[in-house]
Amino acid sequence: MPTYVPPEIAWIVPLAVPFVIGLLVGLILKRTVKLAFAIIALAIILVVTGFVSFTFQDIFDNAMKILPKIIDLGSSLQNVLPYSSITFIIGLALGLWKG
Repeated sequence: MPTYVPPEIAWIVPLAVPFVIGLLVGLILKRTVKLAFAIIALAIILVVTGFVSFTFQDIFDNAMKILPKIIDLGSSLQNVLPYSSITFIIGLALGLWKG
């Protein structure tokens, strides 16, 4: 038995769904950036104290392994996320700001 959205509020669904997706993406993005900064700070502290040693070549080699995967993921998300919707952009901004 399918459930239908009443016609009186059906106009709100195309506005609310991208907004909620934007909020979630903003929240996830903000927390991911915070985690990345924490990991970078930890790595810097470990290098300065001498527990770990990195060379530029090690960092470059690992970046060349990981960055193409991240770029592929980003291009696939470009086809899924409604980034051209103003409600998505508002939700994304609120998720990044308040998340």
